[in-house]
Amino acid sequence: MQFEELYQALSDDAKARAKKVKLLICDIDGVFSDGRIYLGNQGEELKAFNTKDGFGIKALINSGFEVAVITGRHSQIVQQRMTSLTVQHIYQGQENKLIAYQELKNKLNLSDEQIAYIGDDGPDMPVMELVGFAVAVNDAHPLIKRLAHYTTQMPGGFGAVRELTDLLMLENNKPLTSQGTSS
Repeated sequence: MQFEELYQALSDDAKARAKKVKLLICDIDGVFSDGRIYLGNQGEELKAFNTKDGFGIKALINSGFEVAVITGRHSQIVQQRMTSLTVQHIYQGQENKLIAYQELKNKLNLSDEQIAYIGDDGPDMPVMELVGFAVAVNDAHPLIKRLAHYTTQMPGGFGAVRELTDLLMLENNKPLTSQGTSS
């Protein structure tokens, strides 16, 4: 199956970049979620996550890819969700995402070209300028879209992460489904 059959045409450049990826780094707000944060009267915070994105992340991990999240905010909800998806590299409260990016790159002994990053707004720009495969969600800020090597059809929080995991798996000849994977 070709990626284009499911989503949209891919440039030769995007295909070449995707084939080199060993690590996917994701932002959270506006990428895994739709960017909205619900606050209750007692200070509780709620976010919505898409189960399709979760399935894609687990399938990607089960296919041998590394997955990380780097987010500027700190949230127990994010910790719980990423842990449930078996994400091993969770960086929260990162105002300067480059610090976490460099630490992760060194820890996993990867080059920039082996890393994909999916983002939606200004704090993602410094990392997106370095990675081999920069991806913007469909509803990202226009500056992020200009920087991206690929822009998803799906908006953040509504399947954009799944679209990217499908892209990475198909371009690296991995099956899209993984037995026993729940999201």
